[in-house]
Parts: sequence; structure tokens; C-alpha cells
Amino acid sequence: MSVLLWIIAASIFGGVLSVLGAALFALNASMKWINALVSYAIGALLGAVFLNILPEAVELSGDMAKVSGTVLVGILLFFTLEKVLLWRHCHHDHCEVHDPEAHVHGRSGTMIMVGDTFHNFVDGIIIAAAFLTDVNLGIVTALAIIAHEIPQEVGDFLILLHSGYSKMQALGVNLLSSLATLVGGVLAYFALQSVQEIVPTLLSLAAASMLYVAVADLIPGLHKRAQLRDTLQQVVLIGAGVATIYTMGLFVHA
Repeated sequence: MSVLLWIIAASIFGGVLSVLGAALFALNASMKWINALVSYAIGALLGAVFLNILPEAVELSGDMAKVSGTVLVGILLFFTLEKVLLWRHCHHDHCEVHDPEAHVHGRSGTMIMVGDTFHNFVDGIIIAAAFLTDVNLGIVTALAIIAHEIPQEVGDFLILLHSGYSKMQALGVNLLSSLATLVGGVLAYFALQSVQEIVPTLLSLAAASMLYVAVADLIPGLHKRAQLRDTLQQVVLIGAGVATIYTMGLFVHA
């Protein structure tokens, strides 16, 4: 089988398997647990940003200031995007969109999917680069990406469900986003050198979107449950999300 076919197969298999593996857990969770598991999703997002995505972006770029600046610009862009999403639902000062509980569908869900699509695209580039080096390395890399992506995809599913998506909508959107892995892999096969130059920027934008969703959209909702028991549960689950990403990172590097 040619290298291109290996890249296509691994990109499709890797993206779809990651989504389906996460779906087995997230979509079978009782809806009464969704609010609690959002805390886990926050931890997974923050862990992915600070333990994996940003360190990789800095390593590839070699310019900490450039990566930080891109993240800053990304946060401002995603703030603007969210404002646009709000504006689409409201054209006057006293509409229901100003209720923080209204029209949440599509806001944090859209934001997380934008960042996840960037990340999947970069995964495709990484898979292609590995296969162009050696087929065995490519297979190992694809398996490592699947293992690494599953906990993050679980967090994405939970955020989509929390944002008002149905289970089938959440599955469909995640599967569609996973196709970015195939796009990144095929593009990298034909233009790896030029594509590699923008990988740090794409990673930084992905980090910005995930950070914005966690801090601006999800964490404020946790403050509505201020009892000590709820707070302890939130802290534990956020820590569990971070620990999952850290553990998977150790597994991938090993």
C-alpha cells in the first residue's frame, strides 16, 4: 500500500475511532451527571492546553513570544466570534439572549468545535509526517494520537451536551470535525514543508479556543453551585480531567 493510502486510512481511522471511543463513554452518561462532568471537561481542556498543545507549539516555533501573542489574538477572535453568535439571535437591547441561560446552544459548542477542528487538522499533519518518515512510525503515531484524543473528545462531547446539543447532534458534529484530520494528512503529504510552517499558529489558535471555552463559558457556570460539597466535587473532577490528559501524555511519550 502506498504512503498516501496509509495516511488516508490512518487519518480516517484515527479521527473516527477517537470520536467513537469517546462517544461510548460520554453519550451513555446519564443526563443528570452532565453538569458534574462538565467540571471534568474543564480539566481536560486546561490539561490539553497547558500540558500538551502549548508546549508543542513552543517547541515547534522556538518563539515563546509569538506563540503567546497568537494565543492572545485567538482569545480576542473567539470573544468576537461569540459576540457574533449572540448577535445573530438578538437585534435589540431587551431580548432573551441577554439571559445567560438562554440560547446557550451553539455558543460554547461552536467554540469548542472550532478549536477541535484546528487540533484535528494538526494531528493529520503529524500523522503524514510520521508516515513519510517510516510506515511503522506512522502506525505507532496514529495509535498514540487515538489514545491521546479520546479523553479530550470525551470533554468535547460533554460540552456539546451541556450546550444543548442532542446526543446524535453531538456525535455528528464531532465526526464532521474529525474529517479535518484527513484534510491535514492529505495536504501535508503534498506540501509538508509549507504546511509545517503554520502548525505552531494552528496549535496556538486551538489552545486559545479551548482556553476561552473553559474560562469564559464553562467555569462561570460552576460558581452557581457554591455549596462546599459542590465545590469539592468540581475541584476533584477538574483535577481528574487534568490528570487524565497528563497520564495519556506519559503513555504517548512512552
